Amino acid sequence: MARARLESWVVSDAFWERVEPLIPPRPTRPARRTFARKPGGGRKPKDARLVFEAIVYVLRTGCQWKALPRERFGSASAIHKRFLEWEQAGVFRALWQAGLAEYDDMEGIAWRWQSIDGALLKAPLAQESVGPNPTDRGKKWKQANAAGGRPWHPAVDHRDRGQSK
Repeated sequence: MARARLESWVVSDAFWERVEPLIPPRPTRPARRTFARKPGGGRKPKDARLVFEAIVYVLRTGCQWKALPRERFGSASAIHKRFLEWEQAGVFRALWQAGLAEYDDMEGIAWRWQSIDGALLKAPLAQESVGPNPTDRGKKWKQANAAGGRPWHPAVDHRDRGQSK
C-alpha cells in the first residue's frame, strides 16, 4: 500500500505527535489587568501546527520570512514572532536532542569519532575561473589613459580650504 507523498514542508501526523509535547503553551494575560476591548477580542492565535509547518517551509525552501505564502500560513511577522518565542524557550534545541537520541537508538552514533568540515574562505582560484566582476565594467580605473598616453592630474595637488592666503 503506497502512502500519499507529502510536500517536503508538510508536517505529518506522526511527526507532529513527537513535536507537539515540546511546544510551550501560549502565555495567558494577567487576570488583574483591564483592557479597553472586549474579552476575547482581537485575532485568535495561530495554530501551533500551522506555525511549525511555516517554520519548516522556511527551512526547507530557504525563502525569506516575508516570502511565506500568505494564503497558506497567514502573516509572516506573526509566524516569525512565534519562531523567536519558541527559539528562546528552547523548542528547537529540544527537538534536535530528541532527534539525535532517536537516531542513536535506531542507527547508533559514533560519539567518539566526529568530524566537521567547512570552509569560510574564498576559493583560491575563483577569480581565474570566473573572470572579472561584471559590475566593474564601467569603472574608470579599468579604462585606458586619456589621449596622449599621460594620465590626467589637477594643476594643484592639494588645497587646504581652512587656510586663506
